[in-house]
Amino acid sequence: MKQADVVKLKDDKLKEALANGRAELFNLRFRLATGQLDDTTKIPAVKKDIARVQTEIRARELKAEKELQ
Repeated sequence: MKQADVVKLKDDKLKEALANGRAELFNLRFRLATGQLDDTTKIPAVKKDIARVQTEIRARELKAEKELQ
């Protein structure tokens, strides 16, 4: 998921994407530990997607706080 795609998402979809990303990361780590994961490059990609979503959530929180002041 690219940053431009993340910015377009609504708040509820961002939280859903974050939960899905964390679940996917858990599953990838589990498959890695059991030796079932063939493509290990998926783990850093999922971590970056999670970071993008968290960054956008935090940016929106800061924007909302700034608007209240």
